[in-house]
Amino acid sequence: MCATCGCGDDAGPRITVPHEHEHEHEHEHEHEHGHGHGHGHGHGGDTAGHEHTETVTLEQRVLAKNDVLAEGNRGWLAGRGVAAFNVMSSPGAGKTTLLERTIRELSGSGPIAVIEGDQETLLDADRIRATGCSVVQINTGAGCHLDAQMMRDALTVLDPDAGTLLFVENVGNLVCPALFDLGERGRVVLISTPEGTDKPLKYPHIFAVADLVLVNKTDLLPYVDFDLETCVGHAKSINPGIEAIAVSATTGENLDAWYAWIADRR
Repeated sequence: MCATCGCGDDAGPRITVPHEHEHEHEHEHEHEHGHGHGHGHGHGGDTAGHEHTETVTLEQRVLAKNDVLAEGNRGWLAGRGVAAFNVMSSPGAGKTTLLERTIRELSGSGPIAVIEGDQETLLDADRIRATGCSVVQINTGAGCHLDAQMMRDALTVLDPDAGTLLFVENVGNLVCPALFDLGERGRVVLISTPEGTDKPLKYPHIFAVADLVLVNKTDLLPYVDFDLETCVGHAKSINPGIEAIAVSATTGENLDAWYAWIADRR
């Protein structure tokens, strides 16, 4: 179990390379959960304050270990010239749809690969595979985020070519993914217009660590109560350096600005 947020289970994450006939050719690579075996144990008579101190210390150790692994990932990726982008959002914001279209429209720019993060199923990995892109699936079980150890294990299986553009689709969650550096080059938080204007105020930590906020589903603006300017203002009040692009992954509106942002950092 993750000592930071309490997620995870003893089975650990499962890393799978999807194939055409999953029931015949599925290959799973079992790995220990990179931060899943540290627990504080209370004792009779311990005060709540003492237990809180133990919990905070465990969290610090978990995150410190993760940061060391993330730096190793960063060096490995840089050595191969792989530009990795961590794409984070709540469930249903449109990450997979955005990546499908991005992969197809940037297919001539060089090799592209994806690491998919979900608690269960290969559904999103199968959608990505249908674009012709290399993909591995990390199923976290009860885990609510990817971490640097999972990233390292997935990179070992994926083995991306030099110069690859790598997207990491994190588990749908606007809380815990903000805490775990994966070794990525950039962090993108995706929100959608049906989620509401005040999303950055409700989940400030993920906006504080992001380099870019993509406001997706602008095609729904006539039908939802959402103020784009106010939402972007909220994000910038939390992180003055964050960039913002409003897009529609469905219609393709303003995706050229998203592609330019990627090219500037690739």
